[in-house]
Amino acid sequence: MQRNLTAYRVMATVVGVLLVVLCLIGVPLANFDGSPMWGVFDSTPMWVTPGSDAQDAGELITTYLGVAHGWLYMIFLLSAFLLSRRARWDLPFTLVTLLCGTVPLLSFWAEHRATRRVRAEHPELH
Repeated sequence: MQRNLTAYRVMATVVGVLLVVLCLIGVPLANFDGSPMWGVFDSTPMWVTPGSDAQDAGELITTYLGVAHGWLYMIFLLSAFLLSRRARWDLPFTLVTLLCGTVPLLSFWAEHRATRRVRAEHPELH
């Protein structure tokens, strides 16, 4: 089970960091130029100049990091699911752990919570 826990923790950390960079840096740089966004928002804050280097950097971050995050999130889901079966988590705990991987910063709390539970229920892993 130690391998499952380690794989889960690594993937949770990688996916969490990428999600924070994507949502808190990439999306604002790429989209916060005062224009409408995604057909949902009439306007965005005017934080970057359209066509600027900062906006180009945001576009690169959202394009490439977004794709990488998507693929790595699938690996995260698999590692979390395998750990949940091995550790015999109940369905609600498993679902919360999986869903928290989609929320910036909350994913770190979920990883800490899951690790604490696994170590408490399986003291041989210390």
